[in-house]
Amino acid sequence: MKNILVVGANGMLSHDLIKVFKEKGYNVSSTTRKDFDITKKEEVKDFFKDKSFDLVINSAAYTQVDKAEEEKELAFLTNEEGARNLAQITSQKNIPIVYISTDYVFDGKGHESYKTCDKTNPINVYGESKLAGEIATTKANPRSYIVRTSWLYGSGGKNFVETMLELAKTKSEIKVVSDQFGCPTWTLDLSRAIEKLFREESEYAIYHLCGVGQTSWYEFAEEVFRLKNIDITVIPIETKEFPRPANRPKYSVLDNNGLIRSWQDSLRESFGLI
Repeated sequence: MKNILVVGANGMLSHDLIKVFKEKGYNVSSTTRKDFDITKKEEVKDFFKDKSFDLVINSAAYTQVDKAEEEKELAFLTNEEGARNLAQITSQKNIPIVYISTDYVFDGKGHESYKTCDKTNPINVYGESKLAGEIATTKANPRSYIVRTSWLYGSGGKNFVETMLELAKTKSEIKVVSDQFGCPTWTLDLSRAIEKLFREESEYAIYHLCGVGQTSWYEFAEEVFRLKNIDITVIPIETKEFPRPANRPKYSVLDNNGLIRSWQDSLRESFGLI
């Protein structure tokens, strides 16, 4: 039985990673900051000193996109330095590692889905820190899977779907941005895809793992309410009408080569409709 370690076990994605790998018959361990702090190299060393795994998944991250604009050092400390520490130690022990990254490594100025080889150019601190983490991970551990994903939703964490459903409880209409486009991704599907990469011994490389197809936040909200039979007015607005501290890429659609199914099918199953 192969041993898997999920680092950052309190997150929404890690919840499904643990579930999926256990269902597939792996022995799964998980850690939080209470076990060790990835930003402190000595703590990472001490944790791994008498342990070995067949795969380590780094799902620990600083993910507060807007707050990162004023907490740049903290974002880079976790997303780059912490990633480097994990990658270095796992490399020394010959353990492959998965680093979870983001569509925000791109500037969103194009109109075609981004391929893994396309030039990166983040336009906010969060995206910069995640790109730095990608680079740090691959430099420190040649046995790296860099997994870029986008617009995550799932159980056990704050996300767009949950927010829309909560707002619908008290509002008859809501405004949602209609000029940002991306790929909604269900954390359960993402976890399945990551498990498949490992099980099939896929090449160590960058992967785009997200729901197939593209949509706007406005269209995403409309589909959520349609599937839930919720009668609410959704008003499309432009990004400039909803200013936020961090810039968002207007078009961050990722080309995932069909590694995950359509975002619409995933959303239906997440609601128990498939």
